[in-house]
Amino acid sequence: MSERNIDKLIDDLVAAEINRRQLLRRGAAGAMSVSAAAFLAACGGGGNALSGGTKTASEKTIPKTALGTQLNFSNWPLYIDVDHGKHPTLEKFTKQTGVNVKYTEEINDNNEFFGKVRQQLASGSSGGRDIIVMTDWMAGKMIRLGYIQKLDKSTLPNVTANLVDNLKHIDFDPNRDYSVPWQSGQTGLIIRKDKVGDVTSVNEVFNPKWKGKVTLLTEMRDSVPMTLKAMGIDPARATKDQWLDAVDKISAAADSGQVRKFTGNEYIKDLPKGDTWIALGWSGDAVQLQKDNPHIKFVMPKEGCMLWSTSMEIPVGAPNPQAAEAFMNYVYDPKNQAQIAAYNSYVTPVDGVKEVFQTTNPDLVNDPLIFPTEEFTKNCSTQPNLTGEEEQTVTRAFEGVLNG
Repeated sequence: MSERNIDKLIDDLVAAEINRRQLLRRGAAGAMSVSAAAFLAACGGGGNALSGGTKTASEKTIPKTALGTQLNFSNWPLYIDVDHGKHPTLEKFTKQTGVNVKYTEEINDNNEFFGKVRQQLASGSSGGRDIIVMTDWMAGKMIRLGYIQKLDKSTLPNVTANLVDNLKHIDFDPNRDYSVPWQSGQTGLIIRKDKVGDVTSVNEVFNPKWKGKVTLLTEMRDSVPMTLKAMGIDPARATKDQWLDAVDKISAAADSGQVRKFTGNEYIKDLPKGDTWIALGWSGDAVQLQKDNPHIKFVMPKEGCMLWSTSMEIPVGAPNPQAAEAFMNYVYDPKNQAQIAAYNSYVTPVDGVKEVFQTTNPDLVNDPLIFPTEEFTKNCSTQPNLTGEEEQTVTRAFEGVLNG
């Protein structure tokens, strides 16, 4: 079965499942039921159909050649150190290697970015990008689709030596052959304390008192699991129907005007302006916003947070993959990584940064956003790994909310 036919089958089956749910909600009888087993049978029983058709991860390692003169780096906003409009880490890398860096903040949402580049990658082009930074679940998807190049680990001695133990072996890339962690963090509440006071619960996003002043994330794996937490449900144990109940709760909040909009990083503009008072957001962003407005604060909800990681990948067709590997190795020197961590306040993936901070930034040695303790994250959950028909059903339902 071709990838196009598989995609159409997925769409038809998922639409049927959502329509069935809508009919049942209205008390209708005879709605269509769809099972994962039926779907796999229709696809010939192939487990890879849902994760990229017949494509597989690339086995060809990046060749050793001389560094080019330019590195094109695509990242998320507020995700690398800035000083008076310049990026010290990038400038130091250029001084050390002679490679100029074109840095573009073009990623606000995993699915949005994937939709932008998928056709390019499928044709073997990166669109000129040498490094992209994806949340782990999307990185895994792109690796399975064959869109990411296999790393030459001999060029990454700092990564081998300094990558923290808990990120060395993960499900989507067991030996880190294709990805190098960039940063990790928490999804919780970012608030205007001068407007809402000392809120402590994720349920505040549904509190009518803040109607029209709340934003949720366009990232399904953040907004829906946090809503499950608000409902008292552990995302790791939630059934498909509970996931869809959470989507329904979000939908009702959007329809009522409780939620003013869904965002990627755009809340970094809305909070300072006062358009948003409570945002579901990413921990390090709050620290950046606090520098200009001390009323903005990250809140760890009493129900806990979502824990996530992002990683650097080198896409197929990258014009200068050797420079990309050189940069990956550069930022895994603890002294270079410390400069990034001190700025963005995310969880660093590099061993040795705390020791650097003891000299350079002693006030950050015990910062729970950079070095979270078990107590700080005791109620937090890792982003669930939805797969197959369940993932397609929940994603389609959530996209229906986003699209109104």
